[in-house]
Amino acid sequence: MKIGIIGMGDMGQLYTRVLTANGYETHGIDLPSNTSNLKRIYQDNPLVRIHDVPLSLIEASDYLLFCVETKNIDSVVKKFADLIPAGKIVGGQTSVKHPEISAFDKYLSEDVEVITIHPLHGPQVDPAGQTLVAIPHRCSDESFQKVLSVLSCTGSKIEVLPDVETHDKMMADIQVVTHIGFESIGTSFMHRGVFPWENPLLNSGLDNLKLLLTLRIFSYKHHVYSGLAMMNPYSGPDVRTYAKAENDLFGLMISEEKEEFISLVMEAKKKVFRDFTGKLMLNDELMAEFSLNPSNEHKPNSHLSLLAMVLTWARLDTNPYKNLICQTPPFKLRVGMAEYLFLNETLLEESLNAALYDKSIRKDDLAFHTSVQEWAHIVEIGDNQGYEAHFRRTKTFLADRLEEGRRLSTTLIERLNNEKS
Repeated sequence: MKIGIIGMGDMGQLYTRVLTANGYETHGIDLPSNTSNLKRIYQDNPLVRIHDVPLSLIEASDYLLFCVETKNIDSVVKKFADLIPAGKIVGGQTSVKHPEISAFDKYLSEDVEVITIHPLHGPQVDPAGQTLVAIPHRCSDESFQKVLSVLSCTGSKIEVLPDVETHDKMMADIQVVTHIGFESIGTSFMHRGVFPWENPLLNSGLDNLKLLLTLRIFSYKHHVYSGLAMMNPYSGPDVRTYAKAENDLFGLMISEEKEEFISLVMEAKKKVFRDFTGKLMLNDELMAEFSLNPSNEHKPNSHLSLLAMVLTWARLDTNPYKNLICQTPPFKLRVGMAEYLFLNETLLEESLNAALYDKSIRKDDLAFHTSVQEWAHIVEIGDNQGYEAHFRRTKTFLADRLEEGRRLSTTLIERLNNEKS
């Protein structure tokens, strides 16, 4: 098959590199202002042709892959639709499928087959070993197998989902709530004016990982996350459930209602981890190796972000282990952190006691509480400008360590994948 990539941004270029490295002829197109630079980039690659106009790309390609932002997918599909003849296969790479599939169904002929995908990783991550979702929206079995054969060259673990509803429900938990949790951690640092890597007491393994993943998320562009949050029809209720869980826990903490607080946490633990078997995903040695803070000291804290996540799963009746079939690296590590905390009786008891009685960490928990409620409100009212502004302010505050955080977290993700394999 010859592959046409519409949108040569970070992910479009990643797939161009992977496909051509495996011998596939690839055709690309982007905004006219980017065409000359793209031609220069790929001038020495005989398997890549950058097109000036849509028609020539469409005629040269068997499978058309739209690699554009979710907010732009409708307008871009509309622009190309009249040029796409019967018999072509199209797909998209958006992380939220409802807007994408709606555009395909609205503008494309019924004789155009739709096989869409979702790579569950960013452009800086090697696709090999990562999860790649494929959805046969409308196509023949033969066409679907042809596309799967092409996708197999990425080395990704391909998971087939039956429809976009299944996909988007899973992604509300796997992506949106996970991102809001880490974004809230970053914003709480900003509110407090504290750089956590400068605090020698924030050096537990869980603290290290929370910081790395927070830096990783803020090292990317805001639209990567805002599109997921604003356009997934299932994200609002899930984010509100997370914000309510955090609010309930924080209220019990500051009023020192020990019995109700511990009961709430333990009931969530019993429900979420009832099917856990095998060994923990994370260990002390691995987490310490990726520390941004060289100190050996450690101060107990509430790990409120993880307590709230597990309570959210319990209230949504979500099994995070089932959702691991479509894992993203941050979600996988968030599950690993949650099980590390909840399945270590000594650490969990330490965290619950700190949450209830250690006044020295109360200001940190208050900043996190405030941040969760801010982010949840932004998502619920669909405030794209507010999302961007809040993200940019936090990103600016964390700027000095963003690249290091992304580099170390990428290495950690690769290590976990290698150990699993």
